[in-house]
Amino acid sequence: MKKWYESAGNGGSMVSARVRLARNLNGHPFPARLDDAGREQVIEEVRAAFAGADSGLEYYDMGELSRDAALSLAERHLISPEFALDDRRRGLLISEDESVSIMLCEEDHIKIQAFRPGGNLKDAYKAAQVPDGKVGSSLNVAFDDRLGYLTQSPANLGTGMRASVLMHLPALSKSGQIQRLAGTLAKMGITMSGVYGGGGKANGDIYRVANTVTLGISEKEALGNLDSVAMQLATRERGAAEALTESVSIQDKIHRAYGILETARLLSADEMLDLFSWVRLGTDGGIISADTSVLNELILTLQAATLSLSNGGVTDVDKRDALRAKTVKERLFK
Repeated sequence: MKKWYESAGNGGSMVSARVRLARNLNGHPFPARLDDAGREQVIEEVRAAFAGADSGLEYYDMGELSRDAALSLAERHLISPEFALDDRRRGLLISEDESVSIMLCEEDHIKIQAFRPGGNLKDAYKAAQVPDGKVGSSLNVAFDDRLGYLTQSPANLGTGMRASVLMHLPALSKSGQIQRLAGTLAKMGITMSGVYGGGGKANGDIYRVANTVTLGISEKEALGNLDSVAMQLATRERGAAEALTESVSIQDKIHRAYGILETARLLSADEMLDLFSWVRLGTDGGIISADTSVLNELILTLQAATLSLSNGGVTDVDKRDALRAKTVKERLFK
């Protein structure tokens, strides 16, 4: 079965949409206060709610997965990095196409995630509502009439929903507008942060734009606000890209990036992200032609742990970089 990220999105700046729903069970302390026996009890209660083939979800005991397998899940955004490296009892439910994943005993007892290509927040939310409905009908969920869903972090009280859009914003980034925009969005209850690189970096000019307000607002309102912001950012990016790509030096960088990807024998993950950013900028601007859905897929599948896992556990950096370069060449220039 094809994975959700192997499908073409809406194109342009919006790479993917994700909706997360945090839920907890009455009668159990939050995960931070649970011992392994308590975690096991929570996991078994949730597994029982999703028992049967009709759920379409497969269960994984995170303690039985290798480090590379766990990190690969995090690289594909199916789990959080903290969840991948946690050594306490925890579990994962995941659909075959990886469009839905449910972390058990992460920050909350249940963390539902649903993904869609492009900026399709509405469909991501609908997909998340399916397992959320099963949780609500089968389990005693912690809910307060005044506060809404009760969560371990007070920041998630209310809807318990964190929605986000992954966006490629090279022109806004290279023209120095990101920091100012991030400050403006923060005042509106929206965060914008780099996805790859850490320490405030945004390798590949890829940013996650997400809601932070969960209390005193409905899920529909939160999704509408985020969708509006993402659309405005996409419009700003198009305008900035049109101006930026008029420069011959920028056009040269785009063509050089395309040429390196076609001929490179070694390619690190960071260099791949940087070159992909230039190529995608050129593709969106009509300067060159590349399949952006393939670029999106390769960003997820050619990260270190995922690449190692799919090639028999390759640990040598040069061999891994050679495999990455070979795969890019085969997929983009076939």
